[in-house]
Amino acid sequence: LVHLVESGGGTVQEGGSLRLSCVASGDTADTNRMGWFRQAPGKEREIVAAIYTRGTTTYIGDSVAGRCTISQDNAKNTVYLLLNNLKPEDTAMYYCAAGRVPVSYWSIGAAYSSWGRGTQVTVSS
Repeated sequence: LVHLVESGGGTVQEGGSLRLSCVASGDTADTNRMGWFRQAPGKEREIVAAIYTRGTTTYIGDSVAGRCTISQDNAKNTVYLLLNNLKPEDTAMYYCAAGRVPVSYWSIGAAYSSWGRGTQVTVSS
C-alpha cells in the first residue's frame, strides 16, 4: 500500500503559478508511474500529467499542455506539479495517484491503485 499526501494548493490569481507536491510513503517498490488528476464540481476527473518514476519520461494532458511541468525527487519520494499561466478553468481538486501502470494507460485513473486525498486549487479572475 502506497500512502500519498498532496500539498501546495491554494487560491491564486489568473495568470499566476502554483507548485503542487505529492509525497509517497509505504510500499512503493511496485510503483512505476505517478500522476496528477483533477476534478472540478460537476465534471469528470481528468488527467493533468504523469511521470515514469523509474526514469525521466513525462506525460502531459492536453488541457494543460504548454503550461505544466511534472518532475520528481526520488530521494524525497516526491513528485511535483508546476502549473503556470493558471486559468479559472484550472480550478479543481487535484489528486496525486500512483501505481504499476502500463505506459498506454498513463492517463487512465482506474489504472492507478493508490490515491491521495487531494489539494484544492482555486484560480480567481
